[in-house]
Amino acid sequence: MWSTASPMSASITVTIPARLHLGFLDLNGGLGRRFGSIGLAISNLRTKIGLRRGSKNQVSGPERERVMRHVDKMVQHLALNDAHAVNVLEVVPAHAGLGSGTQLALAVAAGIRRLHDLPLDIEGDAIHLGRGARSGVGIGLFHRGGLVVDGGCGRKEVPAPIVSHIGFPERWRIIVVLDPARCGIHGADEVAAFGKLPPFPDDDAAQLCRLVIMKALPAVADHDIVNFGSAIKELQARLGDYFAAAQGGTRFTSPDVAAVLAALDREGAFGIGQSSWGPTGFAFAAAPEEADRLARIAQRHPSGQGLDIRVCAGFNRAAEIAVHSVGAGVE
Repeated sequence: MWSTASPMSASITVTIPARLHLGFLDLNGGLGRRFGSIGLAISNLRTKIGLRRGSKNQVSGPERERVMRHVDKMVQHLALNDAHAVNVLEVVPAHAGLGSGTQLALAVAAGIRRLHDLPLDIEGDAIHLGRGARSGVGIGLFHRGGLVVDGGCGRKEVPAPIVSHIGFPERWRIIVVLDPARCGIHGADEVAAFGKLPPFPDDDAAQLCRLVIMKALPAVADHDIVNFGSAIKELQARLGDYFAAAQGGTRFTSPDVAAVLAALDREGAFGIGQSSWGPTGFAFAAAPEEADRLARIAQRHPSGQGLDIRVCAGFNRAAEIAVHSVGAGVE
């Protein structure tokens, strides 16, 4: 959502939803592109920043150092003379498998460009800020939300193209299970983990692609949560087994999240899995009341006591870039 108000003396607010990374399609790369991802924008978890001109570059709120690096890079990249004050109002937990790093980078890039009345370049800025090296879903979801599939990484200087976009069914819900006590693999450890994994079999990559293209996506279009959940569950199981060697021999980074998801699976939830390296897990429900029932079960589970359990919906809108007039301020 873009405002048409003049940004010259304004402040900007950028709001970007969190995303679930539901899995890779092709870790083999034999056709010239590697990875390929399916991802979903979700409600109730988001990154939100306020940005305005300032007397010097400064950042308040969480993730200050990371945000300041992005500000400095964008100012240099765009050859700007102005300083900027950024207030991080809300942030998705870092290293939880929810795309927080990409959201912060894109929020800063979009906010600075809008503040200076410059055209957006989400894909180019993402690469410049070091995002989208493997998955393009966080970049793709910025534009329209919903459920997206990217076509994998080919050339390093461009992000993976978005090859499918579908609105997520309005009544479906996602039970999102966060473990605040744990972090997923990230940074140099993530690079090292990928380097140590064995080659991914060509036949397995073909099956993952088939699950996504011929089962998961048509099921979403048909509002068929049974087949959607079946496809995601199998996709997650195959990928979980492959990545287990980097996760202590298990499919899930968090034993508590794993236990809660197993209980939800027994209670009729669909498509259980882990987003990216976790520790965040997820499960799907066909209706809000069913999701509330499953969430209560998760919250009462012995392993759920220290977890953050939320019911989310699919987020079928673009990131919001709001322009505030002089004197209105930013929240």
